[in-house]
Amino acid sequence: MKQIVVISGKGGTGKTSLVASLATLASKAVLADCDVDAADLHLVLQPSTIYREEFYGGKQARIDTSRCTDCGTCVDLCRFGAISRNRSDNGNTPQTTAIDPVACEGCGVCAWFCEEDAIDLVHRASGEWFLSETRHGPMVHARLAAAAENSGKLVSLVRSQARTTAETRNLDLVVVDGAPGIGCPVIASITGADLVLVVTEPTLSGIHDLERVIRLTKHFEIPAMVLVNKHDVNEELSNRAEQFAREQGAGIAGRVRYDDAVTKAQIRGLSVIEHSVNGAATDIVGIWERVRAALGMGDIRPMEV
Repeated sequence: MKQIVVISGKGGTGKTSLVASLATLASKAVLADCDVDAADLHLVLQPSTIYREEFYGGKQARIDTSRCTDCGTCVDLCRFGAISRNRSDNGNTPQTTAIDPVACEGCGVCAWFCEEDAIDLVHRASGEWFLSETRHGPMVHARLAAAAENSGKLVSLVRSQARTTAETRNLDLVVVDGAPGIGCPVIASITGADLVLVVTEPTLSGIHDLERVIRLTKHFEIPAMVLVNKHDVNEELSNRAEQFAREQGAGIAGRVRYDDAVTKAQIRGLSVIEHSVNGAATDIVGIWERVRAALGMGDIRPMEV
């Protein structure tokens, strides 16, 4: 089984649109949307959920009011301001200590120092993950709850379930839509991958972000290829991006021209490969051939378009 992860230095470079096209071209593949903070691959692939499960990514402090003496020690110790003492305005209501579940980071300091053992750490639901069917095969995806953390842990869960699905269904390839940037979700997306496909654009900020991503892949010793999207917007910067990639030992997957057919396809809920046989679609078919060759998967033929 091979795993390819598509990432970018920032959002908006066309990463997810490319993954949708690769899903159209690939045969015998499982799809995984690891951009859990802002997942949108489902908008194009329109999955039908067959299984869903809550994700517990961290812990949250909870006060047992039957044991709490409202001493205020936890209030003083909480560096996140998540614990407060609710005082009565008229003196008739007893003073109580309460925890704000949004502000609580689950660090456990309050529970450790509570002399009455009145504070427990309980698991907190931080989102959901799904196994779905799409017109191009199975897809594992997730949704991180608002203001929730541990996105890297959820990404690892999505990738693990995608591998399990591939093994169960005897599929040969996992195509991952990774998160943008270079943070924890990206590291969790690329760790152990066979190839990282980096999507960039011919702008100064795009090249800057490309440099950060390539250095990240080199740090983890993962083979990388670079794709310049909308290359014809600025050929000079496209050349610079590819030159940097070569200097860093990354391969060149190819270039994709600017094509309004991509937007028209998205409006219809399709990949550009399903919408058109010319322009950007032709470029992406060539890129897929080079990616397959880099993965050593010449025996797996792309879908005819």
